[in-house]
Amino acid sequence: MLMSARLSLVHALTFITGLAGTTTGPSLAEFVDQHCLDCHYSGRSSGDLSLEDVDFSRPAERPEIWERVLRKLEHRQMPPVGEPRPDENDYRAITARLTGELDRAAAAHPRPGRTDSLRRLNRMEYQNAVRDLLGVEIDAASLLPQDEPAHGFDNVMVGNLSPTLMDRYVTAAQKVARQAVGASAHQPGGDTFRVPAEVTQDQQLEGLPPGTRGGLRIPYQFPQDGEYEINVRLVRDRNEHVEALREPVEIEFLLDRARVARFTVNPPREDKNWEEVDRHLTHRLQVAAGPREVAVTFPHRPAALKETIREPYVSRFNIFRHPRAAPAVYQVTITGPFAARGPGDTPGRRRLLAPLANVSEDASPEAKARAVLAPLLRLAYRRPVTENDFRGPMRLFREGLADGDFDLGVERAVGAVLVSPQFLFRIERDPPDLAPGTVYAITDLELASRLAFFLWSSLPDDELLGQAERGALRDPGVLEGQVRRMLADPRAENLATNFAAQWLHLRALDAARPDERRFIDFDDNLRQAMRRETELFLLSLLREDRPVSELLTADYTFLNERLARHYGIPHVIGNRFRRISFAGDPKRQRGGLLRQGSLLTVTSYATRTSPVIRGKWVLDNLLGTPPPPPPPDVPSLDENIVSESLPIRQRLAAHREQKVCASCHNVIDPIGFALEEFDAVGRYRTLEDFHPVDASGGLPDGSRFDGVAGLEAALLARPDLLAGTFAEKLFVFALGREAGEHDAPHIREVVRRSAANDYRLTSLILALVQSAPFQLRTTP
Repeated sequence: MLMSARLSLVHALTFITGLAGTTTGPSLAEFVDQHCLDCHYSGRSSGDLSLEDVDFSRPAERPEIWERVLRKLEHRQMPPVGEPRPDENDYRAITARLTGELDRAAAAHPRPGRTDSLRRLNRMEYQNAVRDLLGVEIDAASLLPQDEPAHGFDNVMVGNLSPTLMDRYVTAAQKVARQAVGASAHQPGGDTFRVPAEVTQDQQLEGLPPGTRGGLRIPYQFPQDGEYEINVRLVRDRNEHVEALREPVEIEFLLDRARVARFTVNPPREDKNWEEVDRHLTHRLQVAAGPREVAVTFPHRPAALKETIREPYVSRFNIFRHPRAAPAVYQVTITGPFAARGPGDTPGRRRLLAPLANVSEDASPEAKARAVLAPLLRLAYRRPVTENDFRGPMRLFREGLADGDFDLGVERAVGAVLVSPQFLFRIERDPPDLAPGTVYAITDLELASRLAFFLWSSLPDDELLGQAERGALRDPGVLEGQVRRMLADPRAENLATNFAAQWLHLRALDAARPDERRFIDFDDNLRQAMRRETELFLLSLLREDRPVSELLTADYTFLNERLARHYGIPHVIGNRFRRISFAGDPKRQRGGLLRQGSLLTVTSYATRTSPVIRGKWVLDNLLGTPPPPPPPDVPSLDENIVSESLPIRQRLAAHREQKVCASCHNVIDPIGFALEEFDAVGRYRTLEDFHPVDASGGLPDGSRFDGVAGLEAALLARPDLLAGTFAEKLFVFALGREAGEHDAPHIREVVRRSAANDYRLTSLILALVQSAPFQLRTTP
C-alpha cells in the first residue's frame, strides 16, 4: 500500500477514535502513525507485526496484537532508542488507554484459558505427595526421570505417560509401599552413595557434628528391623593409591549422630598393597526400621598454622589441580537387612495403620483393610471415596493376604493406589452438555488441588480437602484463610526451593563448571552454599511477607563461613547459615538477587563473565521482556579477530558492529555490563584482566546508570513491572501452562490488587488465587 493511502487510513481512524474517546493525550491512531508505522506496516512488518490494517477504534478485538504493543510500550522499548520517542506523558496516556480497553473487555468477557484435563504428577510433586500421604521420604531423582521443562517450569509438559515412564512409576510404587508397610521378606540388598568429586573434605561439612572433617551424611530409610552392614571406600588417585594417606588416620561411623564404630586407616606396609588399606572399613550393626541418619566422617585434627602473607586457599583440591591435604571418603554402601525381624514401628507404618485403632480386633481382614484404605484413598485421589475406588486395591489386598499375611496385602494395596491414574494424574473434568468455548467454575475439589500443588507441590491436606468437600472453599474469607495457613506451613518452602529455583535458573548451578585453573578456589561446597544463600533469602521474603521490590533492594543475605570467605566478608565462622545485615553501608556489595553468587555464576561462562547471558537473564526473569531468539545464521564472535586480552565490553562492541546482531545486543548487552563488577563466580572486582572494570549500562527505555546499584534503581523506578513479571512467572507455575495474551489483563489485575499492599508476596499470591484463570476454565 502506498504511504499516502496508509496515512489517509490513519487519519480516518483518528477521526473515529477522536469521536469515541475523551481521554487526554494522543489518540491511538495518532500515536501509531507518529511512532510505529514507519516500521510496522505491510511492506515492512518489523518483528512480524503489522499495524496497517488494524482497527484502532476496537483494540479489544485484536488482543493478540495490542497486548504485544502494550508490553513494548509499558517497558518503553518502542520506539527503539535512537529513534524519535514520545514524552513520558504520551507514554502514560496511550498505555492507560490501551490497558483500559483491553481490561474492560476481559472483565466483561473473561477468557480464563484452559489447563489440560489430565496432568501427570511431575517428579517433585510425586516425591512430596508420597511424603505427605505415607510419611515416607524418597529421592524421586533416583526413581524417576527428569521432567522436560517448558516456559521455564517442569510442571507444564506433563500430559504424557509413556510405557517406559509407567514402568518407572510402578517400580517406584513398589519400593515406596515396601518402605511404608515393611511387610515383604526383604532379601539383603545394597544402596551405594558417592561423594561428588568436587566436594572438599578438609573442614566440617554441613549436618555433621562439630569436631569432624569431611565425610558423608545419608538420610536413609531402613525397611525392616534387622542387621545392616556399612562399608566405606576412600578416594584413590590415578595410581589407585589412597590420596594423602601419609600417616595413620581415624574414621568414624555414626548412626543418628551417635558413634557406632571407629577405625584406624594406616598407610600400606612394604608390600604397598593399597587395596587392603581400607578393606576393613566395614561394620555390621542392629538397626530399627524407619528413617535414620547414617554418617561417615573423620575426627578433625586442627593444626596451628604459622602466619603467612597470603591466606591459604579454602579449597585445596580439585581433580585438575593439586592433591588433597587429607584422606577423603569416596563412597558408602549400606547393605541389608540380614536376619530381618519384621517391619518395626516406623512413622509411615504408624500413619498408615492408625485407623485400625477404631476397628474391632474381631473384624475380618477385609474390614480392617477397608478401614486402612478409606482415608488413604481420599487423600491420594483428592476427593470423597466411592465404592469403585476400593475394587482394585482390595483385589490386590486379597492376593497378598493369600500369599502371605495382612501386612503383605496392605503393601500390595498401597502399591495399587500409587499407580492408579486417580493418584498419578490431576484430573479436571468438563461439565456435561456445555457448548464449546463456555466459561465455567471448576469444582471446589479441583480448586483445592490447584491450590495445594501451587503452594506445596503436593496433595491437599485433610483441612483443605474438608473445606472443599463442604463447598466452602470459594467463600473469600475461607479461601484467604486457607492460603495464609498454607503459606505458614513448612511445606510452603516449596515456593523458595522449587518455584524460585526454576524461575531464577538455580537448577543450572549443578551444571555450572567454572574453570578450575582460573577459579582455583571453586568447589562443590561453594556451589551448594551459593544455592542455599538464595533459597534462604527467598524463604525469608516469603515468611516475612516482604515487598517484591526487596528481591533487589535487600541489604542483607544469608551466609556461612565458606561463602563469606568467598565474598571477602570477615567474622562469619562455621557451616551454619545466618542472616548478615549490611544496613547503613553505602558501599555494600551483597544483598539482593543481583549480588548473589548463585545467579552470577549460572549467567557466566566457565572462563569469564557473559554480559549477554546476564542481560538476557534480567530481561527474561525480572523485566518479562525476553529478546527474540537469534536467527540461525548469526555469526559467532570470532576470537581470532577480536583479541581475548581485551575487556569483554570491547570484544562485544565488535560483535554489535554486525548489523544482524546489533538490534538485539544493543538491548541486551548494556544490562549485562552493569553486572561486570562481579566475576564469573560472583566475586566483587574492580579490575578485569588488569583493566579497570567499566560497569556503566542501560535499559531498553534509554535510562543510563553505573553498576549494580544503578541497575537496581532503574529496575525499581517502576516497581509494577517487576511485580508483573513475578506475577506472570507465578501464573505459569500455578496453572502449569503458558500465559497467553488473553491472560495479560488478569495478570495486570493481580498486580493492581497487590499494589495497595506494596506488592507484598502474600498479596500477589492471594490475588492470583482469586483470579479468573485460577478459578475458572473454558470448554474446548
